[in-house]
Formats: sequence, structure tokens, C-alpha cells
Amino acid sequence: MSIFETIIIAIVEGLTEFLPVSSTGHMIITQNLLGVESTEFVKAFTFIIQFGAILSVVVLYWKRFFQLNHTPAPEGANGIQRFLHKFDFYWKLFVAFVPAAVLGLLFSDAIDAMLESVMVVAIMLIVGGVFMLFCDKIFNKGSDKTPFTEKRAFMVGLFQCISMIPGVSRSMATIVGGMSQGMTRKAAAEFSFFLAVPTMFGATLYKMYKLLKEGGTELILNNMTTLIVGNVVAFVVAMLAIKFFIEYVQKYGFKAFGWYRIIVGGIILVLLLTGHNLTII
Repeated sequence: MSIFETIIIAIVEGLTEFLPVSSTGHMIITQNLLGVESTEFVKAFTFIIQFGAILSVVVLYWKRFFQLNHTPAPEGANGIQRFLHKFDFYWKLFVAFVPAAVLGLLFSDAIDAMLESVMVVAIMLIVGGVFMLFCDKIFNKGSDKTPFTEKRAFMVGLFQCISMIPGVSRSMATIVGGMSQGMTRKAAAEFSFFLAVPTMFGATLYKMYKLLKEGGTELILNNMTTLIVGNVVAFVVAMLAIKFFIEYVQKYGFKAFGWYRIIVGGIILVLLLTGHNLTII
């Protein structure tokens, strides 16, 4: 993979990771358009550069990400409950992270197999796009006063599991999951960003582990420049995308993203069904 291809794919990752349009789906499409062969390293690369994207969340929200709950624990709480209350933010992140961690390990091979299919991406872009046209009306009852309990965090985590299908979008699944639990658009989007940190960090570590276990140490060392450039580009672009998304979604909702998904998915689907090759380079 050339530096040019690395930069293009990393820009796509940074732009789409936190938008409800499926970063994995867009990287698969971009990879096909560029004619990049789907090798084991390329598959791992698309996961590893997510590390750069998640660092943007930590940098932008560092005051909220590194925080403890200093409010009084509920009356009658025991020692464990008081401890969990102090680390309330991290505890709920962990609760939401668990479903994807378990299913990701159990179905890793099946997920990797789906990453080969542009057809799956196109179909799920359309399906998710249609849903996004109506999700504002369906879930537009969020309130900042709604308590975000462990149960609600776990439900968001279950929604996140849907995004294991390429083209669904982790961001879309978790934001919709949050809104279904009574969160506002902004609160759901920000929790989606926070949840991305352990989820994508875990996925990155797991992919690195698998690659190293299968004798990929030399492969990683030989492509270290590619990995560094990809992460740096994804980090910078993701910071810009997050700022844009929060401002936009508060004002206008998700309908524009729904239409975008339908148009892109529809174009790809038509090209595939008419026997066209997506490679342009």
C-alpha cells in the first residue's frame, strides 16, 4: 500500500468514524476504488488506524474523560456501590463495552469474512439510511434529566453490536441506542464517542495480537511508516469531524446522513448489480 493510498484511506477513516455513515463500509469502498488488495495487513490496517481516531476523542474531551464522580453516593450504599459511584463514568463505559467485546471475540472470523463484501456494505448503507430518515421522529423525546443507569448503558452496548455488520455504522448504532434510552442527540453522540475509546482500542489490540500471533511481526515492522502516517492523519481529520458533527446534529438531526447513505449505497449497489468493477485506479 502506497503512502498516497494510506493517506486517502486514513482521511476516510477520520471523516467517517464518528459520523453515522459507517467508517468500515467507506474504507472498504475506498479500498476497492483505489484497487488496494485486501491482504491480511490491509485488513489489520483499517482497524489499527482507528487508534488515531479514538485519540481525538480523548484530546477533545480530556476533562470529561479523566474524571471521577465526586457527588455523594446514594444513602445506604455499601462499600462496592460507593466505589462504583466514584468511578461511575468508567463503570458505565465498561458495562456498555462488554456486549461488543464478547460477541467480537466469538464471531471474529465471521466479521472478517463480511469485510470482504462490498455488497453487504451497500445494502446496509441503504437500510441504515432509510432508518435514519425517521429516527429523529421515533426517538426525539430525549431529556438531559433522564438518569443514565447501568441498564441503559448495557442497552446501548447491545445496539453497538449491530455495527459489527459492515455498513451499519458503530456511531449510528450507539447514538440510536442512546436516544432509545431517553438521551438527547448531543448526549447520545458524546457517549458514542466515549464508548468508541475502549471499543476501538480493544479491536485494535486484538487485531495486532492476531497479526503478531500469525507471524506478522516483520509485516508490521516493514509497514511501520504506513501505520504511523495512517494514525496521524486519522487523528487530525477525526478531530475536525467531531466538532462539525456535534454542532450539525444538534441543529439539523440525522436526515441528511440518511439521504447520503441511501445515495452512496444505491450507487454502489447499482454498479455491482450491473457487473461494474469499482476500481478506478
